[in-house]
Amino acid sequence: MASSKLQLFLKRRLRVRNQLRKTANGRPRLSVHRSNKNISVQLIDDLNGVTIAAASSLEKDLGLIGKNNVEAAAKIGTLIAERAKAKGVEVCYFDRGGYLYHGKVKALADAAREGGLKF
Repeated sequence: MASSKLQLFLKRRLRVRNQLRKTANGRPRLSVHRSNKNISVQLIDDLNGVTIAAASSLEKDLGLIGKNNVEAAAKIGTLIAERAKAKGVEVCYFDRGGYLYHGKVKALADAAREGGLKF
């Protein structure tokens, strides 16, 4: 029996996250969420259960509300890198969730790397 797209997505997300947890070594997690209209990212400390920094295309001062394209993802990537460095975080691991590492997710990751985050 074929699984639905949602079931396949959830299965892929758990598989990715479980593989990353094995190699985390206490580093924070850079988690990506992508919808049809927006993209957001959080830097999460799983040991303490707190969000260290976050960035989203929903922030009014960025002027990206309702935009979910490669350029918006790149701006969000540079913004999260700046905010993470301001909090003293330079090393993390990238949790793409169930999304493929292509297009917007790849642009966000590349911009975060250029901004100074290492993963």
